[in-house]
Amino acid sequence: PQKEQKEIIKELSEGKVDLLIGTHRILSEDINPKRLGLLVIDEEQRFGVKHKEKIKTYKNTIDVLTLSATPIPRTLQMSLSGVRSLSLIETPPSDRYPIQTYVLEENNNIIKDALYKELAREGQVFILYNDIATMEQKRIMIQNLIPEARIICGHGKMKKDELEEVMYRFMNKEYDVLLCTTIIETGIDIPNVNTLIIIDADRYGLSQLYQIRGRVGRSNKIAYCYLMYNKGKILSDVAKKRLSVIKEFTELGSGFSIAMRDLSIRGAGDILGQEQSGFIDSIGVELFLDMLNEEVNRLKGINLEKNEKDTQPLLEVETTIDDKYASEEELKIEIHQKINRIDSLEKLNKTKEELEDRFGILDENVIIYMYEELLEKELEKLNINNINQTKNFISMTLSRELTKKIDGELLFLDVISLTKKFRFSMKNNELTITLDTVGLDKHFVYYLMDMLIILKKSLKQ
Repeated sequence: PQKEQKEIIKELSEGKVDLLIGTHRILSEDINPKRLGLLVIDEEQRFGVKHKEKIKTYKNTIDVLTLSATPIPRTLQMSLSGVRSLSLIETPPSDRYPIQTYVLEENNNIIKDALYKELAREGQVFILYNDIATMEQKRIMIQNLIPEARIICGHGKMKKDELEEVMYRFMNKEYDVLLCTTIIETGIDIPNVNTLIIIDADRYGLSQLYQIRGRVGRSNKIAYCYLMYNKGKILSDVAKKRLSVIKEFTELGSGFSIAMRDLSIRGAGDILGQEQSGFIDSIGVELFLDMLNEEVNRLKGINLEKNEKDTQPLLEVETTIDDKYASEEELKIEIHQKINRIDSLEKLNKTKEELEDRFGILDENVIIYMYEELLEKELEKLNINNINQTKNFISMTLSRELTKKIDGELLFLDVISLTKKFRFSMKNNELTITLDTVGLDKHFVYYLMDMLIILKKSLKQ
């Protein structure tokens, strides 16, 4: 009631309230806290930029903690660039399973099968249909599909008491199916509901789809989510990307990955303005982050020396991603990024498994590319950067310091056992190892990788 609101606002302005919990009402013009020190925003993605600009007017030094399963691109960008700090909770609750997600054209037979499967295990179903005007027609259509199903409708235009009654009776298992609008997006926790069908899924945003999908799978049963779009409808590129992303990331706690992809699709917008989306793809996320980090560090007074190291690869191999794996540029960039992060054999094998799971069996060129990336990292660790590559051989010269640490006899015997095409020479107390690449049984990167493993073992303690 207005009377209670005025009383609370008065006590807040006088400093008599220590902790105030509220809705967007807290951000109204008449709110004037006396000594605000901390603001906690739950479900951050539901607050617009104007709301956040209002927060800044309270106090310049206020501490803000925002919580979200899927942060909006602008907020995520500020975290990635160091403007805000970021913490991730990646451990899911116990006994939870990834939600099985399907993207397909609207199909009555699949809707019928999905409902029967859920009813067979005595579960309940959400059907999200965001058109109140034709909701009753949709209810009749679904009722005709499954006459024995008990279906009830719920939407935001219902009176408060009426909607509360609907939700109570559904939670009490008096109905099997809740045909509803996006009112279920947040705050709904019904463990017995483990099938979700979203009609016209292409109309929803990425974080919204992730939030809605999170309404199922809240027990120890496997949950199913069907994202359906109109039969014969030509989806826009952005809609296709959104649906493919939500299908791809089914693991629990993958909201951060989805938000990262949303950042790439929508762009970051203005860090200091009110735009929430932009054209980040025009220069790429990585370059934009580098530029932003450099400026943030400059403003913080951190004088970072520019790394002028030559960024050219030490070895030349084929690094092109074939169109048969990914035709979209964004996917190719993602594959390159995954390969560039390889820094151990374990990471290489894990990346190989992941790429094969998504794109099928990899051809030799991609695997060689992965080994070359790992090889470069290993050479960097040993400070070996004097490498000469020709059509017939590859030679690498070790520094004097590294040469002194090597057990030469052990290195020679073990490396020669790999192939007789390795040669060794010493000049100015620096060891040069040469591999003749003509007539090798397999690609030279494999021999060089094995040779480096032996070299590391031969180092004197």
